[in-house]
Amino acid sequence: MKYEFVTVDVFTSVPFGGNPLAVVFGAETLSGVQMQSIAREFNLSETVFVLPAETAQGTARVRIFTPAVELPFAGHPTVGAAHVLAGRGAVDPTQAQSTIVLEEGLGPVAVKVECAGGAVTNCQLTAGQLPEWGAPLPERASLAAVLGLEADAIRDDELSPVAVSTGFPFVYVPLVDRAAVARAALHRQRWEENLAGAWADNIFLYALDGKETDVHARMFGPSVGVSEDPATGSAASGLAAVLAASAPTADGTLRWSVAQGIEMGRPSRMDIEADKVSGAITAVRVGGTTVPISAGTIDAG
Repeated sequence: MKYEFVTVDVFTSVPFGGNPLAVVFGAETLSGVQMQSIAREFNLSETVFVLPAETAQGTARVRIFTPAVELPFAGHPTVGAAHVLAGRGAVDPTQAQSTIVLEEGLGPVAVKVECAGGAVTNCQLTAGQLPEWGAPLPERASLAAVLGLEADAIRDDELSPVAVSTGFPFVYVPLVDRAAVARAALHRQRWEENLAGAWADNIFLYALDGKETDVHARMFGPSVGVSEDPATGSAASGLAAVLAASAPTADGTLRWSVAQGIEMGRPSRMDIEADKVSGAITAVRVGGTTVPISAGTIDAG
């Protein structure tokens, strides 16, 4: 049986930048095993499968797969799928702002859709889970060894390594500058020894000295079969929580721009936000633009 699909590049305004995503339609007749096989065939960071919504509030149900595993939530598939669905009639394109709700493994995820001139211009998700903080991490020297860096390349001030989840957990490692981010390389054996199997074992490393953005970042995802990701929305939403928690601001909305994928030749930009009320983080968001690339059918047998 043949299934319609489209591919898009997410978190970029330029074709062949950002993070590529395959969106497969009519997936209600596919089994989970078939979805995993199709995701492995596309071999992108994620492939998203669109199914009918199961609630009155939902626009669609989606299942998200890397080439190796199914994920309960992921950022660039959520933003990319919302953009595609909005462009296929899920919102009124004459309205400046609309909302799409995607039913994911984590639960419902709301996505604000912005339109201008009858076209979708931006999608911004609100993480379906408030930040959850994990257990203490291995010492700096061990984390540095995982990344092939010296220990003093990792910050240990108002920012230090932490494990956080806003739907999917990551280890957040702040580095002293973007040069350290650029020269990092995942050492698989050290990762196996220090992080594999932990509550958070995929790594988001970042520095607060991006050239055209506030943050320069990379993500290594060995436990989900992604050696490196050019744009990781679920990690970026958690980064908003990390940065907001370290900021002295007690009330208001804090905003940062994040560059990722530079070292991979797929530059991406994610805009992140965190709301704080009386010092507590009450919401985190991540958004950006999406570019359509291709369309076709795939035969699932």
